[in-house]
Amino acid sequence: MKKNIIFYMVSALCVMLLGSCESFLDIENLKAKNSANFPVDEADANQMVASIYAVMNRNLADPEEDPFFIFDIASDDRLGGGSQSNIGAQGVDRLMNAYIDWMEPLWKERYRGIHRANFALENIDRITNWSSESKKDQLLCEIYFLRAWYFFNLAQVFNGVPIKITTEPVVNPRATPDEVYAQIASDLKKAIDYGPAVKYPLFGDGHASRWTAEGMMARVWLFYTGFYGKSELPLAEGGSIGKAQVVTWLEDCIQNSGYALVSDQRNLWPYTNPYTAKDYQYDIDNNLNWETDENIENMFAVKMSNKEGWSADEQLRHNRIVEFYGLRKTTADAFPFSVQGYSNGPVCEKLWTDWAADPDYAGDYRRIGSICDRAVEIPNYKGDKAKEVENTNLLAKKYIGCEAYDHETGKRMLSYGYFYGSADNRQTGLTQSLVWLRFADVLLMHAELTDGKVIYNGKNGLNAVRERAKLPDIPYTLANLKKERRYELCFEALRWNDLRRWGDVEEKVKNQVGNHILNQGVEGEYAFTNDFMERYRATGGGFFKIPECEVTLTEGVVEQNPGWDNNTTWAKGDLPYFK
Repeated sequence: MKKNIIFYMVSALCVMLLGSCESFLDIENLKAKNSANFPVDEADANQMVASIYAVMNRNLADPEEDPFFIFDIASDDRLGGGSQSNIGAQGVDRLMNAYIDWMEPLWKERYRGIHRANFALENIDRITNWSSESKKDQLLCEIYFLRAWYFFNLAQVFNGVPIKITTEPVVNPRATPDEVYAQIASDLKKAIDYGPAVKYPLFGDGHASRWTAEGMMARVWLFYTGFYGKSELPLAEGGSIGKAQVVTWLEDCIQNSGYALVSDQRNLWPYTNPYTAKDYQYDIDNNLNWETDENIENMFAVKMSNKEGWSADEQLRHNRIVEFYGLRKTTADAFPFSVQGYSNGPVCEKLWTDWAADPDYAGDYRRIGSICDRAVEIPNYKGDKAKEVENTNLLAKKYIGCEAYDHETGKRMLSYGYFYGSADNRQTGLTQSLVWLRFADVLLMHAELTDGKVIYNGKNGLNAVRERAKLPDIPYTLANLKKERRYELCFEALRWNDLRRWGDVEEKVKNQVGNHILNQGVEGEYAFTNDFMERYRATGGGFFKIPECEVTLTEGVVEQNPGWDNNTTWAKGDLPYFK
């Protein structure tokens, strides 16, 4: 079975055209594509939009600078982990400096995506012969959505950032958060307006759609109004978006999109694939069956490719977050999990124990479906004591390499190799999609915005998601909603920004302190070496360092975030984190 992917093979010339450096050699080549002759037809338009998507993968070459990894590790439910050399993950976890030009790849690649979206918007009207008007509208929906998403990534990491909505080579100062979010909201509104009301999956797996934009608008609205203490989300053209409008869009998505919940939440994750499941007792006992990466619940994801190679472009087609979260290699058996990773993101004990002790979640299959107790599930795996740090013996299952047995040869290999013909390789063989929005999140956001209005199969969003987990209904309260988001969406890069918008960081960051850990085989308890809340306040509420090169090359036009001066505490990897 071959994987449906959105990253069509964009030609090298097109990549040159749309890259961060927009000049060409001064050699006339009448056959080459350039801004004078591209795009000219619908095929060019598809290629142009595909190149915007392609940027989504680029930060995965170094996951410590990918927004998904940053938001996931920064939360209270994970530690940085890894080894002493993984100072990026440990820096994210503590809001400490890691490298001189830390976050430069994130900044560069997100703006690369914005530039490509700007190019597409400036040139799409050159195409006059469309197969249908809805085709052009769908592409416009995708372009506006992707530009908004790239800006949203930047805003949640850095706060106010320069707004660039043309391809003109200008250096803009940082805009205010209000201005950035107004631009994000305007782009998402255009994506909604342009997006055809075509049900999933008729617009194509992996493509952003009207429904994706409606769901993401709710996430933007909730973060902006919550974190910044606002009642409405501004629009760049004037006016604003209120709660009622966001609810209307969410209800359109829930009722008309064709998206739905899969029958068992565990079937969203690759450890339930049938090649692994034949020999994984947990899958056998629970009759689990993977829905694949392209399913009725996943609404927006970074897609991967099974092409193997080591050129710069080919290395950007696999999910190295899976590699970073994977177990370190030893000779011990850890089946079904592959031992070819860096052991980042150990799960905090408090999530494990809170979940078990909560009477509203008695028997919740998602606890063991989301977290592996290493001592119980993989007792023969003892870890890599020479390198592994902050090991809690709890492992997140959602993004991790999985193996399968070839019963003819007796060989174990990555299960993605069976599914997609991927390489049996710890990097190029890890092609799991990175999901940024799924339907369960849409249901929970609707519940939060409506105080539990009935919306899906006779239930509110909170209880609809709980029903899928075989749990009884509970009254809607914000406290119950917060718990459900924590459990349903754990390890999906949402918890950190939920805590920030709810104002819960100071209370919940305590969940990390006191975790029983092993640092290179030495037992102890996790403790911050810095005052985390002092760092949180100093950084304006958990915003990260603007790359030094941006500050220097713009001669101060782009100003540094507070809390990141030259005296900022550095994450050095020595890890004296014991009480």
